[in-house]
Amino acid sequence: MLTILGFAMIATFLVLIMMKKMSPIAALVLIPALFCVIVGQGAKLGDYVLEGVGNLAPTAAMLMFAIVYFGVMIDVGLFDPIVRGILRFCKADPMRVVVGTALLAAIVSLDGDGSTTFMITVSAMYPLYKRLGMSLVVMTGVAATANGVMNTLPWGGPTARAATALKLDAGDIFVPMIPALGVGLVFVFVLAYVLGRRERKRIGYLTLDEALEPETETVLVKAGGGGDRTATGPASATGGTAGSAAGTGTGTAGSGTGTGDSVDSGDDEVFQGLDPRRETLRPRLYWFNASLTVVLLASMIMELLPIPVLFLLGAALALTVNFPKMADQKARLAAHADNVLNVSGMVFAAAVFTGVLTGTGMVKHMADWLVGAIPAGMGPHMALVTGLLSLPLTYFMSNDGFYFGVLPVLAEAGAAHGVSPLEIARASLAGQALHMSSPLVPAVYVLVGMAKVEFGDHTRFTVKWAALTSLVVLGAGILFGII
Repeated sequence: MLTILGFAMIATFLVLIMMKKMSPIAALVLIPALFCVIVGQGAKLGDYVLEGVGNLAPTAAMLMFAIVYFGVMIDVGLFDPIVRGILRFCKADPMRVVVGTALLAAIVSLDGDGSTTFMITVSAMYPLYKRLGMSLVVMTGVAATANGVMNTLPWGGPTARAATALKLDAGDIFVPMIPALGVGLVFVFVLAYVLGRRERKRIGYLTLDEALEPETETVLVKAGGGGDRTATGPASATGGTAGSAAGTGTGTAGSGTGTGDSVDSGDDEVFQGLDPRRETLRPRLYWFNASLTVVLLASMIMELLPIPVLFLLGAALALTVNFPKMADQKARLAAHADNVLNVSGMVFAAAVFTGVLTGTGMVKHMADWLVGAIPAGMGPHMALVTGLLSLPLTYFMSNDGFYFGVLPVLAEAGAAHGVSPLEIARASLAGQALHMSSPLVPAVYVLVGMAKVEFGDHTRFTVKWAALTSLVVLGAGILFGII
C-alpha cells in the first residue's frame, strides 16, 4: 500500500505543477501533508518537517548568499568588460559570433539565474545576428545549451536539489563532477565553432565597421566569389529573419540588467543590455571584485570551507566594500530579494516533501519495488541508468519533480546494489544541458521571446545538440570514474 501511495503522491505532485494548477512551493508542502494524513501518520508530520528543515538549512543558506553575491557582481559591473570584450572579439565573423555567444552565456551563467543569463546574452548578441543575417535559432540553441551545462553549479539549482533530496553536501556532488562538466563545456564550444563555420559558409565572411555602435552609419563588405558589395547607412541583415518586433522592457528588478526599450530604425533593432551609466557601477573596485570572485570560486573547488560559509562571507564582504552606506546595502538586498525568497522558499518547502516521503517509509517501499523491477544485471549500473533517465525525465518534467520525486527512489534502488548516493546524484546532473530547453523552464521563454524565435523552431534545432551534450557529460563522467 505504501508503494502505491508513494507513487500516487509523486504523480499528483508532478501533474499539478506540470499543469500549473499549483506552484512548486505550494505543491511541495500541501501534497505530502495530505498523503501523510492518508497513510495515518499525520501526528508525526511536524517531526518529519523539522528534521527535513534541519537537513536542508545549509543548502538554503548557500543559495541565498550565492544569489546575493552574483547579483551584486552584476550590479557593480564585473561582467561589463567581458561583454564588451566578447563583442570586439566577434567583430562580424559569423564563426566568432557563435563562439562568442557560447562564451558569454557560459560566463554570465555564473550568477546561477537562467533568465538573467539569457537577457544579457541576447541583448548583447542579437544586434550582430540581425545585422549579419545569421540564424537566430543558432544563438538561442547555443546559449541554452551552454547555460544548461553551467546550470549544474551548486547555486544554479539542480545540484542543490539533488543535495537536498538525498541529504548530501552540494560540494561533494559538484566538485568531483568538474572534469566531466568541463568536457561538456568544451563540447559546447566545439559545437559553436562548427555551427559558426556553417553560418560563415552560408552567408560569407563579413566585416562590419563600428559593430558595437549600431546607431551610427556602418559599412558592410562581403568578400568572396560574387565580388565585393558595399552598403552604407544603418547596416541591415542580409538573408535574415524578415520583419521587426517591438522591443521588450523586461529586466531584473534593481539589478541593472535587462533589455530596456528596443529602438526601431528600419529593419534594425538596438537593444540596451547592461546600462553603462547605472548608478551601481563601481569601476574603481573592478579588480577587487574580480579577485574576490576568483578567490571565492577557488576556495569552493579546494573545499577550504563549506560552500554556504564561503558565499556568506563573500556576499557580506562584497556588500560592505562596494556599498559602504547602509541604505545602499539595503537597496541591493531588496533588489535581489525576490530571487532569494523564491529559491530559499522552495528549499524549505522541499523539507516537507522529502521528510514525508522518507519518514513514512514510502520511499523505501517504492525503492524495493523498483529494485525488483530492474533486471539483476542492471542493478550495479544504476548510476548509468540514472544518467540516461535524466535526459527525458528532466525534459518532460520540472527539476523539482525529478529531483524531489524520482531521484530519491533511484538512489534507494542503487543503494540496494551497493551504488553510492553520490554517484546517483552526480549522474542525475547529466541531463541539464537538455533540460534548459524544456517547455517547463520559464527562462527559455525569455530567451526565445527576446530573440524573436518561435519556440517550436528553437526546440527542433536545439534538442538534438543538447541531448548530445548531455551524453558527452555522462560519458566523460563514466570515463573519469566519477560516475
